[in-house]
Order: sequence, then structure tokens, then C-alpha cells
Amino acid sequence: MIRTRFAPSPTGSLHVGNARIAVLNWLLTRRHAGCFVLRIEDTDTDRNVSGAEAGIRQDLLWLGLDWDEGPGQGEYGPYRQSERAASYHRFAARLRDEGHAYPCFCAEGEDSLERRDRCACAALDPEAAPARAGGEPHTLRFRVPADRTIAIDDAVRGRVEFDSGEIADFVLLRSDGRPTYNFAVVVDDIEMRITHVIRGVGHLSNTPRQALLFDALGVERPVFAHVPMILGPDRQKLSKRHGAAGMAEYRTQGYHPDGLLNYLSLLSWSSPSGEDVLTRGQLVAEISLDRIGVADAMFDPARLSWLSAKHIERMTLDDLVAAVRPFVDDARFHLDDVELAAAVAATRTHYATFADVNAQLEAFFPQGEPHRIDSPVIDAAYAILSGIDEWNEDNLRVALKDIAKMSGVKGPALYQPLRRALTGREHGPPLGAVLFVQGRDLALTSLGTASESTSTNGDEN
Repeated sequence: MIRTRFAPSPTGSLHVGNARIAVLNWLLTRRHAGCFVLRIEDTDTDRNVSGAEAGIRQDLLWLGLDWDEGPGQGEYGPYRQSERAASYHRFAARLRDEGHAYPCFCAEGEDSLERRDRCACAALDPEAAPARAGGEPHTLRFRVPADRTIAIDDAVRGRVEFDSGEIADFVLLRSDGRPTYNFAVVVDDIEMRITHVIRGVGHLSNTPRQALLFDALGVERPVFAHVPMILGPDRQKLSKRHGAAGMAEYRTQGYHPDGLLNYLSLLSWSSPSGEDVLTRGQLVAEISLDRIGVADAMFDPARLSWLSAKHIERMTLDDLVAAVRPFVDDARFHLDDVELAAAVAATRTHYATFADVNAQLEAFFPQGEPHRIDSPVIDAAYAILSGIDEWNEDNLRVALKDIAKMSGVKGPALYQPLRRALTGREHGPPLGAVLFVQGRDLALTSLGTASESTSTNGDEN
């Protein structure tokens, strides 16, 4: 069974790059009925942010990326690295006892060795070193084998080779006992039975060290797949200045989560159908590693908005009304569910995000100062609409026809004066919807004002 993992560090919110990795892992796992593991890599205590883990979990669930194993659930935990010290020390002891690692008493940090360097501590008497390690601060270094070609069969990039002579002996455990990144992830992947490691190409340089650890421990390597970077339009590393935001921001901005999922999946992957607008089910059915390219992906906020709009278009009216309701500015628009549904139905093709609801609702209500409109349509409208007993969309549609007959005008000569009287705009949603959403009192007040008020210069404005 395929087992993948998404392993964020709780150092901030989930950003576009990490979210894209989570999406690819989740889709591939769901396609093959596998297990998606959420692992929290929180050993860098200086950078951990309070509440970040909870925020990451919330972002994943908003995107619809549920996990099968993770903190609090699953048989191969713990799933937070801060709770896995016993495993790291057990594996470290095994590597030391089998001659693959040695205690290092150098005062320098783990990155002090240059390429091809071997620490002098590697030559210490293996019998004396353990006794010395019992009383002196030390790290534990992995003994990189000399003159070896480390070949990685990457599922995206093909065969990638590294020269072990270019890799210095690297630290497994720091002097305070904490594991380094490369060591911890290998131990975690082994104990959590991870079969596929799908991650960004920035991790490719870590892969030879991890491959050496898998080999030294006699464990079959997982399938590695390194996906391209996401860049801004200037081909620099993606950042907020390019319009990218964290998942929490996209949620508060009202993007459709399936639209965002769809967009993230298309950053380096393409559907065999050639289509861009894909449902969650289509993505699960079609995803494959062999269709992930190697070229860097370009982040395009406009395309993201377009895909969000396309997914909003596909929603049922009831679902869309429920989705936009939390974004309605209740201080400005006092609408019950029926009125809101009428407004949304009339404008639903204009939404790129759920938060667009307020801009769309503005078109239903008066804008600017009231002014007189010299047209027979206004008097006819007031006379007919004031006689309606039940203010509903069906009756209002009939009333508009009656207004045309009474005033003797139709087309733009009918609709433009009415719309200007009701909203102060030249264009907008269908007039029947405008009248219904405004309600009887506001609509008649607007028409009365347009008929009776006089502008300061006497002109029709």
C-alpha cells in the first residue's frame, strides 16, 4: 500500500509551496487508496510559533486534505518529532555500534566541514571514544563512505547521481541530543512505513545523505519525487510581493477551496484530458507522477481567481448562498436568506471569491445622492408597484410588463430610467431582482424621490 507524508514545520502559516506539496501527496494517495500521514517536524524549537500547528491543520482541512494518520491517530506514532527522541537515539546507537557513525568532539557546528573533509574524530580509537563520549560534549557524525556514486531514481527527474566524495561526514545528533533534519526524517520515514517521498526540488540536495542512511540501516529507500519550484513572474522565488498568500489568507479572502486545490495541482502537473477546470474527483482519478514536469512553475494570481470563479459557477444556488453568507457585510446589507438568494442568483456569474458578494450587493441599492428623473416610466412604476399586495419576483416581473404598457416605452427607454431611480447606476442585475432585494419600502421611496425631487441645477442627472 502506498504511504505518503506531509511534514510541515510549525513555524508559520501554510504557504503556497507547502500547500502544493500537500495537495500532490494527498491526491496520489487517494488515487491508490493509500495512507496519507501528517507529521509535524517541530524539533527547531527556536523557530516554532505558538498556534502554528493548529493553523496548519485548519488550512489542510479547509482544502479538503484529510489525513489518515497524524497527531492523536495512527499506529506508527508519535507523529510530532519533539515526541520521538527515543527513536532517534535508538537508531543513532545502532549506526554507531555498526561503525556507520562516530562521536565528534570538535567545538565547531555541524556545518563546519567542507566538501571532501573528514573530521579528525573519525580516526579516534573506537574503543576509547565511547568512554570519552560519556563525559565530554559531542555530536554524532555519519561516516560517509568514500568513492561511491550515490544514484537516485527520481520519479520526476529520472536518474540523478551524486559523488560521495563531495559530501562531508554529517551530524546525526547535536550535542544537546536533538536530531538533525536529514537523520530525523529518515528515522520517521522508516518507522512510519513511508513508501513515497514527494517534495520540492529544494530537498534534492538532502537526498544523497538520506539515501546513505537508508542504505546503512539496511532499509529499502522510498520512491523519491522532487517537484519543481514555484516562481513569481520575475522568475524569483515566490513571495507575497508576487501576490501569493498563505492558505489562511485565501480562506478569509473567500476563494473556493476546490478552485485553489485545482490551481495548486496544475503547478507542474497537467491533466491528460488537457482540461484546466477539474473537480476533486477528476484530480484523484487522473493524478500521476509521470505527468509532473521538471520546469519551474509560474504563480499566476489571475489564473487562480479564474479557477475559483469556475468552481463557484458550478455550485448549487443553495450551496453558494451558504458559502457567501459569512462574508456579507450585515452592517450595510440587511437581507434575509430569501433576499440574499435572489441577489446571488442574479449575480452568480460575477463571483471569483465568496467575498465578492458585497461588491455585487452594492448594485442592488441606491448609490450617491437622490435626483429627479424626468420620465413617464417613473410615475408609471410608482403607480403600479405601490398596488402590489405580495412583493415577490413573479409579481414584480408581471409589474414590469405593466409599467411598459402604461408608460408606452420599452427596452432601454424603460429599464435605464428605472435602474437610475432605484440604484443610481446605468447597469446592473435584472430589475425584477433589484426590486425584490430592495424590498417594497425602499423601492417605492427611491421611485418617489426620483419623481418629486428637484436637482439644484434643474438638470436630469
